[in-house]
Amino acid sequence: MSTATLEVPAHAARRSKPFAWVEQSLTLAWRNIVRIRQNPEALADVTFQPIIFLLLFLFVFGGAVVAKTGGTWHDYLPTLLPGVMVQSVVFSTMGTGVGLNDDFAKGVFDRFRSLPISRISPLVGAVLGDTIRYLTSVVILMATGFALGFRFENGILYGVLACLLVLTFALALCWVWVWLGLTMKTAQGVQGVAFLVMFPLTFGSNVFVDASTLPHFMQSWVKINPITYLVDAMRGLMLGGDIQKPLLITFAFMAGVVAVFAPLALRAYRRRV
Repeated sequence: MSTATLEVPAHAARRSKPFAWVEQSLTLAWRNIVRIRQNPEALADVTFQPIIFLLLFLFVFGGAVVAKTGGTWHDYLPTLLPGVMVQSVVFSTMGTGVGLNDDFAKGVFDRFRSLPISRISPLVGAVLGDTIRYLTSVVILMATGFALGFRFENGILYGVLACLLVLTFALALCWVWVWLGLTMKTAQGVQGVAFLVMFPLTFGSNVFVDASTLPHFMQSWVKINPITYLVDAMRGLMLGGDIQKPLLITFAFMAGVVAVFAPLALRAYRRRV
């Protein structure tokens, strides 16, 4: 029998195991984590930037925000920290799309195409691999917050759930940038579009101030902004308060994003490879 008859086509190998894509995705996710270990400077934006944002807004604007109530920056910290955590993690998600675009430009996905792996594995692997970046941002911010006097007023269990919530939100939002990373020509273009989207989402919300203090035209935007409900859910879990409504809206948004952008990203990937 000839050697050719023993060869298994790549598409057949992909279908050999129903859930082989899970193992393949985890393997490719580990590849991304190893790259971070070899280049720790890649974590600079999720280590130093969150601390800078927290300290700047806390000490530069904190006094002005609580001036009417006669409070200090200590009173502003519990409100600010969950919001800055959301902003930092959400901003870091765009790195997934930038990294994918850069990998395509370098020909990395040409090698993936020659392997007998599932089509979606490189995309899921890229998303899961970046989880270490989001987790780093959360840990750094919580450590800084605790050093400044922040405490979970609703118990440590709910505090941990709040951290898991923002990580889950980041994994869902990643698929928007994965799709952009596969459809745009350059990594700089992905980053530019991402910033145009991120700033209205994060600053046009209740991250830094109470929405009631904003002009009426901005309040209308804040009420439909998904970041607003994510921040409300985070504060409710960490500090106490209403949780159910913002949590349900946040989960609905995450499910909608994945349902829409994951298939779009897979379609764009198939076109490129």
